[in-house]
Amino acid sequence: MSSASPPRPARQQLWTVQEVLKWTEERFERAGFGEARADAQHLVAQALGCTRMQIFLRYDALVDDDQRAALRELIRRRLAREPVAYIAGKRGFHGLGLELAVDRRVLIPRPETEHLVDWLLELLPPPPPPYPLHVLDVGTGSGAIALAVKHARRDVDVTAVDVSPDALAVARENAARLGLQVAFVRGDLLRGVTVPAGGFAAVAANLPYIASPEIAELQPEVRDYEPRLALDGGRDGLDLVRRLVDECAGPGVLVPEGRLFLEIGLGQAEATRELLLARGYQAVEIRRDAAGIDRVVSGAAPIR
Repeated sequence: MSSASPPRPARQQLWTVQEVLKWTEERFERAGFGEARADAQHLVAQALGCTRMQIFLRYDALVDDDQRAALRELIRRRLAREPVAYIAGKRGFHGLGLELAVDRRVLIPRPETEHLVDWLLELLPPPPPPYPLHVLDVGTGSGAIALAVKHARRDVDVTAVDVSPDALAVARENAARLGLQVAFVRGDLLRGVTVPAGGFAAVAANLPYIASPEIAELQPEVRDYEPRLALDGGRDGLDLVRRLVDECAGPGVLVPEGRLFLEIGLGQAEATRELLLARGYQAVEIRRDAAGIDRVVSGAAPIR
C-alpha cells in the first residue's frame, strides 16, 4: 500500500469521503503545507468528480477503488510540491467568476493581480465611453488581466501581448472557451504591438519581478514548476518594469490621462514610483493588496 494512500480500516472495506478528506488534510499538514485543508478539499473533489462544496454533501458516501486510485495519484503529485492549480488544470480569478485553464506554460494567476484589475476598471471612463477605449495587457500569461477586463467591459477593445508562444496558446484557449474577443500578439513588451490611433486608455502589466538571485530561494511550488520566464525580473527584479515604463512614456502610447498599471513585488513600490516620476508620469499612486503590501503602482501619461 502506498504511503500516499490511506489504508483500509478493518471495520470496513472503504473509507467515507469524510475520512478520506480528514486523512488527506492531516497528511498535507505533516508535509508542512500552509493551505492543507484547501488543498485536500480541492484534490478530493477532483478525484470524486465534484465541486468542493459538493464533497460536504457526500460525507457519508464511500470512496470506491477507482476514486481511491485517482486520489492516490493526485496526492502523489501534491507531495512532490506540484501546485494544486496545475494538478487541477484550472484556477479561478477575480470576483467576476472567471475560471482559467492553467498549466506549466503559464504563471498561476494570483489574488494580488485582482487589485490591479479592480483599479484599472475603476478608472476607465464609464460606458458608453466618449471615444473608443483600448486596453493593453503586457505579459498576459494565461490571459487573466485581459480577459477580466474584457469580461467586465465588453465595450473596450483589449489587446494582450506576450513573448512566449506557449503562454499565448493558453491565453487564446481561455479566451475561446470564455467567448471573449481579445486580440493576442506575440511580442517583447510593446514590440510587435500596434498602438491604436490616439493611444491606449490603459496599459496593465504583471511582469516578472523576482530578482534573479532570489529565484533559488522561492518555494518549490514556484521555483520548480512555474515558468522561469514569468518569474525572473533580472538583477533587482525591475529590468522589464524599467523598459515598459520607458516604452509607455513614448509619444502616443497612452491617451492624455491614460494610465500605466504595474504589479510589483515586496519592497519595490518606491523604486517603481521613482521610475515613473523620472519619466514624467503624472499623478503617480501606489495601492496595497489584501495583506497590506504595496502591490500596484500607477501613473498617468506624461504631459507633452
